[in-house]
Amino acid sequence: MPNTESLKADFPILDRKINEYPLVYLDNAATTQKPRQVMDASRYYYEALNSNIHRGTHALARAATETFEQARHTVAAHLHAAATEEIIFTAGTTDGINLVANVLALSGTLQPGDEILISTLEHHSNIVPWQMLCLRTGATLRIIPCHDDGTLDQAAFTTLLNERTKLLALTWISNAFGTVNPVVAMTAAARQAGALVLIDAAQAAPHLVIDVQALGADFLVFSGHKVYAPTGIGVLWGRAAVLNSLPPWRGGGEMIKEVTFAHTTYNDLPFKFEAGTPNIEGVIALAAALDYVNAIGLEAIHHLETRLTRAATQALSAIPGIHFFGPPERASILSFAIEGLHHYDLGTLLDQMGVAVRTGHHCCQPLMARFGITGTTRASFALYNSEADVHAFAAATAKVVAMLR
Repeated sequence: MPNTESLKADFPILDRKINEYPLVYLDNAATTQKPRQVMDASRYYYEALNSNIHRGTHALARAATETFEQARHTVAAHLHAAATEEIIFTAGTTDGINLVANVLALSGTLQPGDEILISTLEHHSNIVPWQMLCLRTGATLRIIPCHDDGTLDQAAFTTLLNERTKLLALTWISNAFGTVNPVVAMTAAARQAGALVLIDAAQAAPHLVIDVQALGADFLVFSGHKVYAPTGIGVLWGRAAVLNSLPPWRGGGEMIKEVTFAHTTYNDLPFKFEAGTPNIEGVIALAAALDYVNAIGLEAIHHLETRLTRAATQALSAIPGIHFFGPPERASILSFAIEGLHHYDLGTLLDQMGVAVRTGHHCCQPLMARFGITGTTRASFALYNSEADVHAFAAATAKVVAMLR
């Protein structure tokens, strides 16, 4: 079990006080805080390596290139990828999904009458790009419904899956409810039907061991800032055979082998999909973040976060009129509403007591509509949270409820 008190020392921002209260940061599903080790990696790049990569012959360019490509190896190993060239660096999960949507449009993979399958639990980033793709191609978007407990209706999924399904795009863990979807089984069923599969692992990456070969999908995306790395950096993993069959989306430097005014020959993987100067510092810092969580152990982190989520659920259960969303076993996310109180008022007053939570629709408006609500209050846990944080959160929530009633 991680020693959260010693780990907190790695995160300078957690020393802050909000209105004279110690900061209790429970908004980790939105973004995680950054340890010194990650910030040191960012600073090291700018202080010791700062140079553009891949084409320079001078010492700084060579050193920056080596460090950047070593980071790609780190990410590939972290995901258990079959080859390093399957790792494409992006600006984040949203960017990765849009990359896949756009190259599928360019490739002619989807035709009028084809279907894309997503779920009710999806973040807007895994809805809107597919709506846009359907508008461009004439394909149809189909939605897997969910039960009242926030789990997906597997019978409906089986019915919706058919020979017209060309893509299943599915979140691994719901950012709104913490539902963990059975992605391995659903991926196998979709591929058996002949569909490509994209997994949104934005919420899974900080909590679960990811083995893309065991998962069986064709694409997987995640964001660095949810796994203790900076904002503006993310990863698209794609099966090499699939990536090689698809055209590039953005044109520019790095993604080419040869350019004339008459013709351009595109580069090999991964560079075919990495046009322009990349976020070099972000890539290096992402590798540092993955090294950090792997040194602690993702299984140990998941065990801690599960214990804290259960403890918070139990502590808040005594509040009259509280309703939890999602299944009883949630992944590091506790989403709830309290009868007669608006989530915004609750979150605002919790902030006055130093407790940072997220309120609103969590970029999941269709899911909120399914449950007849405008939003929830969401607490989400990370490796540096503790039992003391849970107690402070529960006490502050009870106090706010008493004030508002």
